[in-house]
Amino acid sequence: MPCCLTAPHALLRTLHSIARPPDAVSAVAAVDLELVTLTEDMAVITWHTGVESEGEVVYGTHPAHLNRTASEGRDTAHHYVELTDLEPGQTYYYQARSRGSVATPTPLHLVSGNAVGTSLHGFGSHGGPYSFTTPQPPPGRHVLSIALCNDLHLGETTAGLVTGMPLMRGISQRLGLGPYPEIMGRALVEEAHRRGAGHLLAAGDISAGGAPRDLAEARRLLDGFGTHGRDYFVVRGNHDRRGRQGLQEGRGDNFLDAFPANGGPGGESAYFARDLGGLRIVGLDTYEKKGSGAGSGGLSDEQLAWFRADVRAHKDQPTVVFGHHPLTVRNSPFPVTGGQRLNRRQARAILDAYAAAPGVFLHHAGHTHRNKRTVLPQARHVTLQEVGAVKEYPGGFCLLRIHTGGYALNYYKASSDPAREWSERSRRVAAGLWPQYALGRSVRDRNSVVVRDLSGITPAVARRPALRGAV
Repeated sequence: MPCCLTAPHALLRTLHSIARPPDAVSAVAAVDLELVTLTEDMAVITWHTGVESEGEVVYGTHPAHLNRTASEGRDTAHHYVELTDLEPGQTYYYQARSRGSVATPTPLHLVSGNAVGTSLHGFGSHGGPYSFTTPQPPPGRHVLSIALCNDLHLGETTAGLVTGMPLMRGISQRLGLGPYPEIMGRALVEEAHRRGAGHLLAAGDISAGGAPRDLAEARRLLDGFGTHGRDYFVVRGNHDRRGRQGLQEGRGDNFLDAFPANGGPGGESAYFARDLGGLRIVGLDTYEKKGSGAGSGGLSDEQLAWFRADVRAHKDQPTVVFGHHPLTVRNSPFPVTGGQRLNRRQARAILDAYAAAPGVFLHHAGHTHRNKRTVLPQARHVTLQEVGAVKEYPGGFCLLRIHTGGYALNYYKASSDPAREWSERSRRVAAGLWPQYALGRSVRDRNSVVVRDLSGITPAVARRPALRGAV
């Protein structure tokens, strides 16, 4: 008998088709409830039903008085409801419902996590009501917003495929539907615009294997956001390296052909620094070495020396660093190998540079395909933020909202219908255990607020075009 984790959609359809008493014929199974986004004045709540149905969230400031309702206004199997006009610092209680069935949460027992907020008042895991408390907004006036994303994997056809691991056999797109990396890439651009991002930082693995056609398609999609090198910036991941044969034959650099040099040291390089209205952006090429993409991330000696000198020269300037490989990987339910992070020696050197540079406040990384916030004692003023992949569940990006007195990080799932459908399908990666890893074991792993002086940042001029027909 196959494990039910390998086919949750089939299970839902079966449950829906089982004969029910007359008073329950229209009920549905509502599952995978998740509190995805939580800001000072809004929340995004998602869940899934096996068939199309209406969806609503009832909520209020007392668990026995859920007197407000938010709904989608249409039938769908992939529910995405926004609660708006919330008050900062207020605790809210909520239930999500479809055809009278109360949605139950995504279980995160392997990481001792909670997908739906909190249950401090003893409510069970079978429908709530659940609760969350909105944070206070970052102090001061809003200056700019930046979308942080990674792992688009243009050209990939199977998600979660890992050779030699029985649980990681991968999930493919349904027949007749478009390539999922393109669907998710388009949705990223649309959602980043909708959420007010003025700039976008894409932290590597833009393609699945560095093929020119895939990098060109990624460039076309990202150009829908704006102009490369001004509105959006891209660094290389291990999957963006050309294959061994290309290395041996001395072919050109496909990544830099698609995304020409950002003006880094020495001209043609995939690492760089830019100033955006007083905010310094530093992009790292964390796979600047020969190889097929396996092994730990690595910087060349020249790049590491340049980076340390640049951070030292601008140590007091507000700075965001982004690169593909994280400096550390913690709290994973799966085995952690060296290939999941940057070379340990180089990671320590970067942390030492941060310790002497109070202006650095955020290091954004991808590669792990999960949402995870880490603060290390070597540099407590720097948030190390891993962001879930664009190309698969949970399928979105993190919005960095900078104020003069601090910043907020908020994760958003892509909300287009094709993106929602693929995101739900791709949660079946790792025999259905993928949410245990990728969502983030706490709301804080994907939504946080930090108070600090960022008054030196002024609004940067960013021209965002209307979404283009090609996107």
